[in-house]
Amino acid sequence: MKNLKLKVARVEHDLSQAELAEKVGVTRQTIGLIEQGKYNPSLQLCISICKTLNKTLDELFWQKED
Repeated sequence: MKNLKLKVARVEHDLSQAELAEKVGVTRQTIGLIEQGKYNPSLQLCISICKTLNKTLDELFWQKED
């Protein structure tokens, strides 16, 4: 499942995938794969992304049941 919440938050902070990746210590490709739903990040990486984007884990990574 795509992570559109992450992409929206990144764009709201006017960050490219490469800029966010640099801030959290991963590659641009990793951020792209997370946004595409093709990579399951570690909890530590999720926390780092949340802190960088001033969001909670729930806001960016929690998936509501349909």
